Amino acid sequence: MGDKPIWEQIGSSFVQHYYQLFDADRTQLGAIYIDASCLTWEGQQFQGKAAIVEKLSSLPFQKIQHSITAQDHQPTPDSCILSMVVGQLKADDDLGFYQTFLLKSFQGAWVCTNEVFRLALHSV
Repeated sequence: MGDKPIWEQIGSSFVQHYYQLFDADRTQLGAIYIDASCLTWEGQQFQGKAAIVEKLSSLPFQKIQHSITAQDHQPTPDSCILSMVVGQLKADDDLGFYQTFLLKSFQGAWVCTNEVFRLALHSV
């Protein structure tokens, strides 16, 4: 991992941490958000740590596992990191998904300030 740029190391570590928490206990995800964080989940908007954790905790999955196919990370001009993830969501059915995170250093830790999630569903 040491030969990758720092933003890729931070982004990859964040993605691994996020999905471990999500798959094990979604109620613990509050630690990665701040009160100004925003989430768009399948077109629904949520703002603030409490609203985001409430939404994620209320999802109907009993057991869930994320399988990451690809992830890309970029530094932004304002010292944030943009991360995009593509993968499989293994729950009741296996579904593809796309997820984007904007990470910002806040009080000595990297937090998610913005997040967008979409299932990879195709309507013909």
